[in-house]
Amino acid sequence: MNLQILMCIIAFVSTLIIALIVIPILKKYKIGQIVRKLGPESHLSKSGTPTMGGITMLVPISVILLVASFKYPVLILPLIVGLGFGLTGFIDDRKKLVEHSSDGISAKMKMLLLFLTTAIFIVLYLLVFKLDTELFIPFLTNPITLSVGLFIIFIAFILLGSSNAVNLTDGLDGLAAGIVAIVMTFFTIVAVKNGDNPMIILGASTVGSVLAFLVFNVKPAKVFMGDTGSLALGGIVAVTAIMMKMPLYLAIVLLVPVCETLSVAMQVMYFKITKGKRLFKMAPLHHHLELSGLSEGKVVVLFWSITFVLSVIAYFI
Repeated sequence: MNLQILMCIIAFVSTLIIALIVIPILKKYKIGQIVRKLGPESHLSKSGTPTMGGITMLVPISVILLVASFKYPVLILPLIVGLGFGLTGFIDDRKKLVEHSSDGISAKMKMLLLFLTTAIFIVLYLLVFKLDTELFIPFLTNPITLSVGLFIIFIAFILLGSSNAVNLTDGLDGLAAGIVAIVMTFFTIVAVKNGDNPMIILGASTVGSVLAFLVFNVKPAKVFMGDTGSLALGGIVAVTAIMMKMPLYLAIVLLVPVCETLSVAMQVMYFKITKGKRLFKMAPLHHHLELSGLSEGKVVVLFWSITFVLSVIAYFI
């Protein structure tokens, strides 16, 4: 059996089993989603749906990476980012539940925790594993080599930006999980083409785990991943791209999360400049499309389709 198929099956089955155990526990202890009052009215019915479901993906992915790291030590890198970002999300989710609020920890505290994990990753990447600073550029055959200083700044931006972009995208049933599954499938296919076993293990195990989670997360969602899952998955996607020297390709395959993030930034800026007017009916972009008449399901399928097409394009460039 091919390595990618084996890893995908192991991750899928283990995540499915963990989800079947964890989701009832989340329900029992009423660890439910706190829906923003300012969000679409159609989302109010989701209040109370179990959250922090990202645990069901993070645990099997982490175990697989830990075991595989004995043969491929470099897999310690995505393991640390996944756990570090996931723990940050867990702390945020827990505060929301304890205070019965949708706010969570402060933005500064969240960024500080994410930055600390990012710093550890960079130190290990450059000083312990002594990996190079080459980057592949779309449409060009040969990679470029960045200076260490520029590489550090760029990689920090990619890690923090990707994790927060996926986090902002996680607002509709199955949306973020589906996008991550498609993007990680793209990276897995590239890894198979290159014969890169560590990245095959990372990519395939993530795909399998996310697909199993989608069984419970597609509309109507029985569980949400919470920041525990979205921050961890965003970090894992970023690390995968970085280790494969393809972080610039994230601008293509993660275009949907990028646009979601830009819509929030543009909304805030426009609101301040115009002293109260809104550029979008609601941000992020998926809520604007909902309020413009598209159903939640259609928005999810649209964004999945865009990500799939962009991933195919990215593969051939």
